[in-house]
Amino acid sequence: MSNRSSNNLVVPQASGALEQLKFEIAQELGINLSQDGYYGNLATRDAGSIGGYITKRLVQIAEQQLAGQY
Repeated sequence: MSNRSSNNLVVPQASGALEQLKFEIAQELGINLSQDGYYGNLATRDAGSIGGYITKRLVQIAEQQLAGQY
């Protein structure tokens, strides 16, 4: 899978988990993502929805982890 994103992960080992999260969220939203990594046929609105929900989920996970620490 070719990733042409210019974003660099702070924790490169997290790339697999983020990829899995992307597919889980897309499935929850009823959006079909191709397994070959080509998203040229994906509507901008759908891509934005997936990204927004990923961000929301990551914030929830971080809040839960922080709540457990304090």
